[in-house]
Amino acid sequence: MRIAVCRPQVPFARGGAEIFTDDLVAELRERGHEADLVTVPFKWYPGERVLTQAFLWRLLDLEEAEGRRIDVVVATKFPSYCIRHPRKVVWLLHQFRQAYELDRTALGQFGESAQDRALRRAVQRLDGVALGEARKVFATSANVAERLERSTGIAAEVMPHPPQELAYRCEEYGDFVLSVGRLDRAKRIDLFIQAAVGRQLEAVIVGEGPDRERLESLANGRVRFVGRVSGSELADLYARCRAVYYAPVDEDFGMVPFEAFLAEKPVVTTTDAGGPLDVVRDRETGRVVEPTVEAISAALAIGEDEARTWGRAGKAIAERVTWDRAIDRLLAG
Repeated sequence: MRIAVCRPQVPFARGGAEIFTDDLVAELRERGHEADLVTVPFKWYPGERVLTQAFLWRLLDLEEAEGRRIDVVVATKFPSYCIRHPRKVVWLLHQFRQAYELDRTALGQFGESAQDRALRRAVQRLDGVALGEARKVFATSANVAERLERSTGIAAEVMPHPPQELAYRCEEYGDFVLSVGRLDRAKRIDLFIQAAVGRQLEAVIVGEGPDRERLESLANGRVRFVGRVSGSELADLYARCRAVYYAPVDEDFGMVPFEAFLAEKPVVTTTDAGGPLDVVRDRETGRVVEPTVEAISAALAIGEDEARTWGRAGKAIAERVTWDRAIDRLLAG
C-alpha cells in the first residue's frame, strides 16, 4: 500500500508526536508498504490562526501523488485529521485541547470575547465533521478516547503505540530518580524537584523546554539537568535509575512509562495524570499518589526490592504493545 502519515509540525520542536510518527513511517516501510510523512507547519496562536491552520489541511489533495493513488492516509492529531481522503484512518494523539478541557484555565487559548467563543465552537464543529469522516478512529489511551467521546460522541478503539526504540535494559536500581520529558508547566516537573530536594534524593532531569529557567532557579543547583541526550545516553539513564517520575496534568498518553517499564523500572505518577494511569498501578507497577509535593516526596522513597518487583510487572505490560499488532489493526478493513 501507499500510505501517507499526516502530522502537524511546530518548527524546531521535537517530542513524542514526532518520534511516534517517524517510527510509524519506518515500521510501515519495514513491512513492505510505501509510506511517507506529510507535515504542515503549525502555529495555533493568536486564536484566529487555529482555523486557518485547520483549513490548510482541509485544502490538501492526498488522493494521489505523481499520478499514483495514495491508498490510505493516517492522521494523528489536530489539525492533521482535517485532511480529506476516501480512506482516512485516525490514530488520535489528541484534539486541540484548548477548545475543550483546557478552556478557561491557565493553559487555555480562547478569551471571553464573542469572537473567541465563536472560534472555540467552530473548532468543535470542525472536529465533529473531520473525525466523523474517518473509516476508523483509534486513540492512544483511554483518556484520549474518553475525551473524544465526551466532546463529539465519536467512539474510538484504544490502541497504544510502542515507545521509541532504545537499547532498553536494567543494570541496577541506583540512587537517583529520573524525569524524562519536555520542560513545560504542564509536565509538573516543579513538583518533582521540590519533592526530591525535600527528601534529599538525587534527581536527574532529561529534556528541554520553555520552563527550564524557572525550574533551574527552583532547584538551586540541587538537581542535575542534562538537557537533550542521545538515545544511548537515555537508555543508560533508564538502566541505572531507581525509578522514573512522570506526572503531567491530564496527559494524553505519554511514552515515558513504557520506556521505564522496558528498563524494568517503576513509575511514580499522580491520580490526575491521565494517560499514564492506563498502565501505572499503585504498588503494582509504581506509585499513584495525589499531586502534592508531600505525597510525591513519600512516593519517591522506593526500596530496591519494590522497584525490582514493580518494574518487572511493568515490563510484562509494555512487552505486549508491539508494532505488528498495532499496524495489523490500523490497516484492517
